Amino acid sequence: MRILVIGGGAREHALCHALARDPEVTALHCAPGNAGIAGVAEVHPVDAGDGAAVAALATRIDAGLVVIGPEVPLVAGVADVVREAGVPVFGPSAAAARLEGSKAFAKEIMAAAGVPTARSYVCVTAEEADDALDAFGPPYVVKDDGLAAGKGVVVTDELERARAHARSCLASAPAGARGNEGGDQRGRVVIEEFLDGPEVSLFAVTDGQAVVPLQPAQDFKRAYDADRGPNTGGMGAYSPLPWAEPKLVDEVVETVIRPTVDELRRRGTPFSGLVYAGLAITSRGVRVVEFNARFGDPETQAVLARLRTPLGGLLHAAATGELAGFPSLRWSEGAAVTVVVAAQGYPSEPRTGDPVAGLDEVAAEDGPDAYVLHAGTRRGPDGEVVSAGGRVLSVTATGTDLTAARELAYRAVARIRLDGSHHRTDIAERAAREARETREASGSGADSAPDSADSRQLAE
Repeated sequence: MRILVIGGGAREHALCHALARDPEVTALHCAPGNAGIAGVAEVHPVDAGDGAAVAALATRIDAGLVVIGPEVPLVAGVADVVREAGVPVFGPSAAAARLEGSKAFAKEIMAAAGVPTARSYVCVTAEEADDALDAFGPPYVVKDDGLAAGKGVVVTDELERARAHARSCLASAPAGARGNEGGDQRGRVVIEEFLDGPEVSLFAVTDGQAVVPLQPAQDFKRAYDADRGPNTGGMGAYSPLPWAEPKLVDEVVETVIRPTVDELRRRGTPFSGLVYAGLAITSRGVRVVEFNARFGDPETQAVLARLRTPLGGLLHAAATGELAGFPSLRWSEGAAVTVVVAAQGYPSEPRTGDPVAGLDEVAAEDGPDAYVLHAGTRRGPDGEVVSAGGRVLSVTATGTDLTAARELAYRAVARIRLDGSHHRTDIAERAAREARETREASGSGADSAPDSADSRQLAE
């Protein structure tokens, strides 16, 4: 099978890393890729958002499957163009990708499907937003309706900050699927009640009917340790979650993902691809914080590190409507931890163009249980790897448990040299410590407490 992956971040590098291990994958391509992806796939300088160019490339290389990684091409309809060219695609249509492209649309789907989520108001004027903020009170949760690259959500106890963000969302020009159906392209903002409890990310592969869940993960959105600092696209993740109830995955599939997939199909917009459910485990039960229409970053890096089932066959089955007969997924019994290395100034004004050193040392000293997945990188004029974005690298490691995995991950991170870079030092720290203490006290692997005491309700 010849596969083309669309995108150029660490998520796409993780996909390529997994696909390169699949014995059924005979050729691997990526567009536009990055400096790291070029080591495992043939890269092509094609704009990921240009559907015609992506379809032409897929046809030219005789791709048997196109895997679209980022949300922007999905919301823009790139999957539709490729499907029209007769190439199987892992990724939803533009109509189905509105599940991520518009939070108001996602709320509408959840209401129709009976999916538990936070109470909310969809506002189109500043006056409506003020009334909604008054109705809920602090902590205030204010979400841009459309795509915002992980920075469209504010959770704050400060009313004026919440009001300012709401007005910013309303004033911003609608992009892609943000506008309402019927041509109404006003900016919209979603005001929600705050959800207590830790957050969980759960991915599920679907062909529009069958649903195959992956293993849950938890990510870390804030820029700095102890969940301080501004929102980011994600600074690290881990899987599995030793503190989660064993029934969690089945519960989420039956109460969240399957009803959502069924409702989209009922409306004539079947969802084929990856449903990402961002969840809060509240005192009242599981609640949906958000939906995404693609693999999450950095959770994908940790989840795929544990997947033992060949990835290519799974994605192809979803793309061709054959998921119902796919064998049960196989997983490693250990754990995986991903730590993001970010550029100086990230997330506000990341500096680019700095040389990245130490990559060969990680491969030589820590591989194959630790490896570096590139996000914002490119080749400099002398062939060296240089930073080209805010989140530059995702260092991923596996181990027998979370303690072993995070120790190896941070040992590998210490080998990376990027001037001015920063990373969180507490990824999976609390979960690993409490799981270890529980085992030592009881001699079992009983559940432990999560890394975050409160839901962050942050969109990726």
